[in-house]
Amino acid sequence: MESSQENEIQEAQGSSSSTQKLIAPLWLYVQKLEKTSDKPGGTILFTCNFCKKPYQGSYSRVKAHLLAIPGEGIRDCPNVGKKVREMMSAQQREFENKLQSCSVSKSTKLQSCSVSKSTSSYDSIMNTLIKLDDNTKKRKTLQAQPTISDVFKKNFRDELDAEIARMFYASGLSFNLARSPYYKRVFALFAAASKIGGYSPPTYEALRTTLLTNERNRIEIILEKLKAFWPSKGVTLVSDGWSDPKRRPLINFIAINDDGPMFLKAVNCEGKVKDSMYIARLMSEVIQNVGVSNVVQIITDNASACRSAGIRMEAKYPQIFWTPCSVHTVNLALKSICAPKNTEKHAFIYAQCNWISKVMSSVIMIRNFVTQHSMRLAIFRKYSRLQMLHIVDTRFASHVVMLRRFKKIASFLKLMVVGDEWVAYRKDDEAKARTVKDKVLDDSFWDEIDFILNFTEPIYNLIRAFDKDRPGLHLVYPMWITAMSKIKKSIYTHEKKKEDEESLLWDAVHGVLEMRKKQCTTPLHAIAHSLNPKCATKEWQLQHPDVLPSHCDREIAQLRNEYLKRFFPDDKLRAKVKNDFASFLACSGTFNDANSKTERSTMEPLNWWTMHGAEAPHLQHLAAQILRQVSSSSCSERNWSTYGFIHSAKRNSLTPKRAEDLVFVHTNLCLLSRKTKDNADADGDNALWDIAGDANVCMTNLELLQFANLSLDEPQLEEQILTNGAQVEVSEEVE
Repeated sequence: MESSQENEIQEAQGSSSSTQKLIAPLWLYVQKLEKTSDKPGGTILFTCNFCKKPYQGSYSRVKAHLLAIPGEGIRDCPNVGKKVREMMSAQQREFENKLQSCSVSKSTKLQSCSVSKSTSSYDSIMNTLIKLDDNTKKRKTLQAQPTISDVFKKNFRDELDAEIARMFYASGLSFNLARSPYYKRVFALFAAASKIGGYSPPTYEALRTTLLTNERNRIEIILEKLKAFWPSKGVTLVSDGWSDPKRRPLINFIAINDDGPMFLKAVNCEGKVKDSMYIARLMSEVIQNVGVSNVVQIITDNASACRSAGIRMEAKYPQIFWTPCSVHTVNLALKSICAPKNTEKHAFIYAQCNWISKVMSSVIMIRNFVTQHSMRLAIFRKYSRLQMLHIVDTRFASHVVMLRRFKKIASFLKLMVVGDEWVAYRKDDEAKARTVKDKVLDDSFWDEIDFILNFTEPIYNLIRAFDKDRPGLHLVYPMWITAMSKIKKSIYTHEKKKEDEESLLWDAVHGVLEMRKKQCTTPLHAIAHSLNPKCATKEWQLQHPDVLPSHCDREIAQLRNEYLKRFFPDDKLRAKVKNDFASFLACSGTFNDANSKTERSTMEPLNWWTMHGAEAPHLQHLAAQILRQVSSSSCSERNWSTYGFIHSAKRNSLTPKRAEDLVFVHTNLCLLSRKTKDNADADGDNALWDIAGDANVCMTNLELLQFANLSLDEPQLEEQILTNGAQVEVSEEVE
């Protein structure tokens, strides 16, 4: 199924390159098989790229098939949507107009060119006239009808314009580049080498209007190939809010499954009250466009308006579940532990965890004292290649990332404060310099940092695991249980206590984690965990001794039954599904096969259900959808990084609609580049080109804060850098 999907996308994209050989635009949407006649034109055997059915006929039948023209002896294509058909009709009308204009003599063309005052085409025509020998030869040349070669060159120019525009959109280049004389000169030289003299690259206006609209239409057609798999794969809708450089509030919507994130739209909410009813109305519109039966869940952050909107959607569409973003939830738990609030409600947590806040305050004080003085910073850089991170509180796991870096530079800080240069340049603030030195040389200070990093590492690893655009909904519950067990063990080991003894710190931490875990344990999480065939194997239970089997866990069983009651309202069907589920969990009945049992631990869950789930089709369909879903809305937050890259302070004159078109094209070009072999070089320098592109920096000269952001937001990018032997210095920057 995956390979067929990739081939379909490659067919739709690859066909665009064939415009160099074709005149009529609708040939792009069919595959020529063979010609049944040696005569020019004539009958051709072709296959439609949409319905995949073979037909025989000339171009008129291709047009009738795709545009639903009756009376041509060929049936309409059932897979061409209304929007796509309208776009193809517009292309055909434009082609017919161009074809009609080709009948005008070249003398008329020359006159129109001189009136338009186009510099490059004017110079080209004048050079052609100078090279002609006599007036008679000139007249014959100017009055000649356009040849097939001329028409091919026109098609090639259109295709070249589209490729240049695609480069702008995919890389986020400013349209002002099109005004540069060097930009024009490069493509003028290329055009001369390609024997298409007089070619002018796309203009500023064309790039931001016509070509942008055409490229969005082209991508929407290609995305239909991915959307065709949504009924079987299911999809998650994620949404998040942001404000552009002009403080206009925006809400984005992205559809994601194991194919990757697909940008749908961003809504300009200027002048609107973003309450739960308004957000719910936007959600409902997107659900209707995507297809109610295709949506498995909606993921947002934990804001009260988003939560209320999600509950409204569950009431309106019982088979769709709202789930909070797992990354946000874990990060809130970490923030409650590392920076507890001094309120009556959180008094116990504050009493037990306030010492962590004091350690963080000392770290920030040392960092500011060093970095806010140029000479002290220069002294520090003599000892360390690693820099001190300035991470804003809105970053995920900001406290832990700061402490991890501080631990790495501990030895360099100690060398700095005992050096002769430190004594010479501390006279501007001797009291604080003495405090910094005492703190840096205090072993108990570093012991506290070690303890914080040790017991928060499982939480940090949870964020790293959930902050991905890969399926992981079925792993949320067991990973929470395992992380809490590791945290308890770390605290009890540090305090040298036995398991049956009481630990006030663990009680405080456990209360925070348990509250957040319940938010991440919904009926959808429970059914996803239950559908994982590995959970019933002895190997998995040995690796996760603290996680009960799903059929023995009372909380999971209750939530699983709640899900089945909502998803299967018919009593008879639900009883049948429950019987199949019981056989699956107990490895009995149709799931008692020896191969089925053995391959539970060796095969990926989706592959196992494909091979062994045919006897329980309803469960197989659930597994095919649910096991492909993500657990966080991180992709919607990363989308704002793309927005900020494209709609930056330097490009703040972009209208919301044009910015949305640019983000749509940019984001989905990145998605499609990973789905086609021609555009992705997994082993070369172009791997993950689109991830680093939004940072607008060279990977060998990354700013530390930007790389720290990427280390959590773009785990694939960090993974590539950290395993690249050539990036030794960068790999030391971030663990």
